[in-house]
Amino acid sequence: METPIKCEELDKRTKAYKECIKAQESKGLGDTIEKVTKATGIKKAVDWFSEKTGIDCGCDKRKEKLNQLFPYKKPECLTKEEYEYLHEFFNKPNRLVVTLEEQRRMVEIYNRVFSGKKKVSSCGPCVKGLTYELHTLYQEY
Repeated sequence: METPIKCEELDKRTKAYKECIKAQESKGLGDTIEKVTKATGIKKAVDWFSEKTGIDCGCDKRKEKLNQLFPYKKPECLTKEEYEYLHEFFNKPNRLVVTLEEQRRMVEIYNRVFSGKKKVSSCGPCVKGLTYELHTLYQEY
């Protein structure tokens, strides 16, 4: 059995190092729980027990299910049209109000990019939060 390369053994300036680090990022809650059980030694004990008894612990299935139920936000890239819309929106002078049509378009962009389920709302803090998250994403471009 081949020993996996640890990211720390790679040159930090290389593409291989960056890919290694990215591969270790948690996709969701299941990955995080797996990291905790490895760090605390629980995984090693469970694996030992499974090996001795022949009983599958179900860890992999559970991890995938938890990742599916509780994914971490990994935004999709904005399309050219979405970026241009947000650019125009965030660069309007004296912006004090978000119109219903603007909010509809921003909810549509948000839900696609963040795999969200937000809806148009009259809740001021909700609209502000949506606008803040999209502005943060927009600034990354």
